[in-house]
Amino acid sequence: MFSKAIGYLKLIRVSNWFKNVFVFVPLVFSKSLFGRDYFLTVVAAFFIFSLASSLVYVINDILDADEDSAHPVKRNRPIANGTIKKSSAYWFAFVLAAIAFLTSIQYNASFVTIVWAYIAVNVLYSLLLKTIVIVDIFCIASGFLFRILAGAYIINVSVSNWLVLTTIFLSLFLAIIKRRVEIVANPNSSTRRSVLKQYSVQFLDLIAAMTGSGVIFSYALYTFAGRTINNFGTERLVYTTVFVIFGIFRYMYLVYKKERGENVIEVLLTDLPMLVNLFLYVCSVIYIIYL
Repeated sequence: MFSKAIGYLKLIRVSNWFKNVFVFVPLVFSKSLFGRDYFLTVVAAFFIFSLASSLVYVINDILDADEDSAHPVKRNRPIANGTIKKSSAYWFAFVLAAIAFLTSIQYNASFVTIVWAYIAVNVLYSLLLKTIVIVDIFCIASGFLFRILAGAYIINVSVSNWLVLTTIFLSLFLAIIKRRVEIVANPNSSTRRSVLKQYSVQFLDLIAAMTGSGVIFSYALYTFAGRTINNFGTERLVYTTVFVIFGIFRYMYLVYKKERGENVIEVLLTDLPMLVNLFLYVCSVIYIIYL
């Protein structure tokens, strides 16, 4: 019984819920962080998106069970190793979907649409889109953008176009790095998934450099855009660009020199310089915007 419970916890990948903190980004930059009602509403969005992402993970693991069982790492997933049967996983997915639906419809239609668009895109990814070169990267990257939009829609605030562009570049950068790490970790092309055979390390390095630069430039442009300065009444947000630059450089260092990076959450939570940089960035943003 205990092993089953552990299996279900692994199946929903609670550790990956950290990605859903992106729903708080619009709250912070809308100057509403300390508004009790706004904050509690976005906390609800965090848990709804966590349910939605767990639903996606369960469906993905059901569809990829046979393939995962032959993978050196993924074979330890609960469905792939037989801890949880597929029939039980289907029922569990149905329960998650029902809870996600019942909780999401308590909020506005735009938020509900984003949540279910996220689920739909990821299910299509698991069924088909993950086999189409380039499209697979955009599908992986779309998750972060959906989270940003969900956080904005649930509290009815607008998001700067520059901030949206920064999110797009950042999510593409992380998705590209994920693909690169997968290829390097499995040098035998005959055993790679079909879509990975369409990529090369050189090509991924090129577009990683492009998207990494895009993150830095679009964020820098956001910080001194006229709308940003008028909204916050200061130009000092531009100083936080240094933390964004460090984060991109540090992440690339960990990928290229330490051969890490497939799991962005694992990198963020276990690399001390990344943790310190993230902490200083958050503190600086809150200080500049609110204090």
